[in-house]
Amino acid sequence: MNKKAIYAGSFDPITCGHVDVIERASKIFEELVVAVACNISKTPLFSVEERLKHIKGSLNNIRNVKVDSFDGLLVDYARQINAKVLVRGLRALTDFEYEFQMALTNRKLAENIETIFLMPKEQYSYVSSKMIKEIIALGGDASCFVPPVVKEALIGKTRK
Repeated sequence: MNKKAIYAGSFDPITCGHVDVIERASKIFEELVVAVACNISKTPLFSVEERLKHIKGSLNNIRNVKVDSFDGLLVDYARQINAKVLVRGLRALTDFEYEFQMALTNRKLAENIETIFLMPKEQYSYVSSKMIKEIIALGGDASCFVPPVVKEALIGKTRK
């Protein structure tokens, strides 16, 4: 049995859908590492440190979840922390093609690391960090899509 898994993403910001996937995965694995990817090709709204803080503040102290960040390839990070499973969230069919390609690429790079897909509750199936950032940029209220700690941080960002 695989005891440790990684749920990686940019989490900019973490959404209620992400939290739902984390809660589901935490019930399957002895240890789940929620890992913030330091992606140089994206311009984040929040710093890595802010995102780590938001994730920790959103998880209601789930015992078996650790929060971390990494640079580089996810499979290299998985090897480094001895994780054998990557957890990926699928919201809708539009996510599937990209996630399928990523899973096959990761399998080619590290055939001993598996990818599993979890779906969030239906009420979160259309929510994305990108959509939340667009709502905020246009002056809207995205608080129903994010945990309370992120709501406060978004308010702080929009008041600057």
